[in-house]
Amino acid sequence: MKYIFRAIVALFIIGVVSGLLAFAYYSNEIKLDADKLINYNPDTTTRIYDRNGELIANLFNKKHRLYAPFSEIPPRLIEALVAIEDTTFFEHKGVNYEAIFRAVIKDVKAMKLKEGASTLTQQLIKNTILTNEKKFKRKINEAILALKLENKLSKEEILERYLNEIYFGHRYYGVKTAAQGYFRKELRELNLKEIAMLVGLPKAPSTYDPTRHLDLALGRANTVLFRMNSLGWITDEEYQKYEQYRPTIYDDTLTKNRTPYVIDQILRELEGEYPDIKTGGYNIHTTIDFELQELAKKSLYDGYVAILERGEEAKEEPVDYSDLNGAMVVLENKTGEVLALVGGVDYKTSAYNRAIQSLRQPGSSFKPFIYQVALDAGYSPQSKLTDISRTFSYEDKDEEKEWKPKNYSKNFAGILTLRQALVHSRNLATINLVNELGLSNIHREIKKMGFEKIPADLSMSLGTFGISPLHLSGFYTMFSNYGKKLDPILVKKVITKEGDEKNYTAKESVVTSASQAYLSISILRDVVKKGTGRRARVEGIELAGKTGTSNDYKDTWFCGFSPEIQSVVWYGKDDNKAMYKETGGKAAGSVFGSFFKEYIKIHPETKRAFDIPEDVRVLKSKNATEYFTPISKPPKRGNQESSSSDEELLF
Repeated sequence: MKYIFRAIVALFIIGVVSGLLAFAYYSNEIKLDADKLINYNPDTTTRIYDRNGELIANLFNKKHRLYAPFSEIPPRLIEALVAIEDTTFFEHKGVNYEAIFRAVIKDVKAMKLKEGASTLTQQLIKNTILTNEKKFKRKINEAILALKLENKLSKEEILERYLNEIYFGHRYYGVKTAAQGYFRKELRELNLKEIAMLVGLPKAPSTYDPTRHLDLALGRANTVLFRMNSLGWITDEEYQKYEQYRPTIYDDTLTKNRTPYVIDQILRELEGEYPDIKTGGYNIHTTIDFELQELAKKSLYDGYVAILERGEEAKEEPVDYSDLNGAMVVLENKTGEVLALVGGVDYKTSAYNRAIQSLRQPGSSFKPFIYQVALDAGYSPQSKLTDISRTFSYEDKDEEKEWKPKNYSKNFAGILTLRQALVHSRNLATINLVNELGLSNIHREIKKMGFEKIPADLSMSLGTFGISPLHLSGFYTMFSNYGKKLDPILVKKVITKEGDEKNYTAKESVVTSASQAYLSISILRDVVKKGTGRRARVEGIELAGKTGTSNDYKDTWFCGFSPEIQSVVWYGKDDNKAMYKETGGKAAGSVFGSFFKEYIKIHPETKRAFDIPEDVRVLKSKNATEYFTPISKPPKRGNQESSSSDEELLF
């Protein structure tokens, strides 16, 4: 007996020492693993909002996770989770020894690892660090990690990590993500049945996904309710009320990307500054107004359909419009903030963003910038221009060639005013104006405005260079913003998950004075009233703008504005081939007009008339009103300049 006792003691000591050595070995091996949960910093979804706080997209890589701090998690949700998963959670130190003993008995009987007996702490470890394989080594590691976590973290911190890390099906990670995804609710808005459905999901997320197996999900939720009731954590009345309750379930897309052209561009703009933009949990507030974005999208598509219909009705051969597309930009005059940006008629068909990536010839929509140079040089809206044909000679690869430009109407007006020339978009008058002012002078002043890659020849007068709708829209702010050009922006502010905030504003540059810009506004207002942009007219509001049509009807534009917002509309074919007799006024101007008709219904409070700067002189004739400034002075009668008291100035 003496030797048997010694042998048992020796075996016991060896077992204890072996256990301690094994514990020490595994504890050292998994030390770094524990840090992943102690210093928990999971990938979280970036959310993008419109200017009114409406969610327009989620950005994430592989896991869609919205983080919820413990303070945001309802106590009832904690109770439901503990009731169904780990009733003694607040009592044990990470490992439930009684449950393990029961599990060992069952495993021995089954001759394999069958029963888990995992606490919530162990489940968190299993889902975050370890694997689901049923091996003794993993179970030992799991237990060691659980003890370590319970020593380093509070119960609340462990629950916070569990509820943010665990998978809830439907590619939703974290309980906040699941609540918003399945029920479109914040955690505080959940009722008891919805809570029960959520905490029942982690056991088998695919099986209990309510978008695919609602009956199974409801059954699992009722099991949770029954458990809570049997523990006395909810009343019989609550149990009976919610056992029969069937919540509304939503099957939303994960990204909820409602403005794909906008989101693509925001990614391009911010990825350099925020490399972790898809995983860093940022809140990005854009300048976009989702309601106006939808209106612009519809307006652009309606105009696209109208062009297709006109093509089908063409008397000549049927027009191939398979490559037809368009773009539209709407922004706020005084801030340069983009309210709507549509890069094509159908993102699903083509993700190519024509509002930004496509460089197209602006045609006559470029003319106002030339006329602004003339006005700033001392011309007035009543200055006389010559609208007559001229032939220009030039060399091309050592070959002498001639260029004989024409007006769209193929006629000549002779002598006309600067206002008339721009209102009716007279090509010849514009070319002669450039020639009169000096091509090099015009080219220099246009470059000062910020234009790039402008041809240094007279074809510049007709807008024969490439520019994107967004870029051109930025230049038009020098008119709509009374002489101050703004570089359009899409992002107002970015907030990090730590709460740090960065704000963005449009870069501003002064091109001309408010009074000189107003002269252009008054002329562009006449373009809409009685010129090439008549289809853009809307009753009850002053609108100004300019049409543009490039050679052979390849591009059609309308660039215009009200006293508060402006819009650029473009249509053309992606293959840069001709459309069927589509002009800027017909194709783009009508869309601009339809947009503003709806806009003033949405915003009846919008400003309806343009302000006149103080140093603008308003002079009237029998048939018209004209505007002058100290730089762009009224015409003279004989040798005398008209006085400011003239009421019957004859233009």
